[in-house]
Amino acid sequence: MKLRLEILRRKHGGEPYRQMIDFETGDGNATVATALRQINSDSTFRDINGEPVGEIRWESSCLQKKCGACAMVINGRPMLACDAKLSELGEVITVEPLRKFPVVEDLIVDRSAVFESLKELKVWFDAQTKADERVSDTAYEASRCLQCGCCLEVCPNFCVDESFVGMSGAVPMSRLISALPKEQEKELYKTYRKRVFEGCGKSLACRNICPAGIDIDGLLVSSNAAAVWKRKARKNKK
Repeated sequence: MKLRLEILRRKHGGEPYRQMIDFETGDGNATVATALRQINSDSTFRDINGEPVGEIRWESSCLQKKCGACAMVINGRPMLACDAKLSELGEVITVEPLRKFPVVEDLIVDRSAVFESLKELKVWFDAQTKADERVSDTAYEASRCLQCGCCLEVCPNFCVDESFVGMSGAVPMSRLISALPKEQEKELYKTYRKRVFEGCGKSLACRNICPAGIDIDGLLVSSNAAAVWKRKARKNKK
């Protein structure tokens, strides 16, 4: 299998440039991650202009769709490099960093805003809190979120450092909304309405983009029903 990788690169805050690299493999299951690792392991690799490729900077950890570290934009679509099979991507494959986050170098972006927002939202149970076992399915579904940022990449409403946290914040919040006892719901609902519901344009661009296949629709509908619509119904009865 012969193909060409067109990689958008940037070194130490310099201007971005595209580097085209011819790559060949006999492995039918090879992924973009496979190609990047092989190129980086061979210091003699050169691009189509005969220039040394050098080390392509990118992030990875498990390479088994478990951590989300290798998220990038491949052929215009955000996905995990470890899950992007070369055989399914065509003869010319474009590889770019996620666009919604500041680029650190090459394919590495700074996603710290996502993790800081999770701290602000306090998406965890206090030690004394006992979760409702009847909502274990919701808890499991929410727990599969990789925090990779693919959903944020396609979201027309998400911008770094703005109030709306996108589905990377809404998904873990859905676990709390489904399980917290009533006496702890009020503040959580208020935060959800401000940081999720009011900012979401309901485009559902994130619906089919999640690498983990999370039922985003279901979690969003459930959380909206509990934190927004039931609250309004109670207020209207008063």
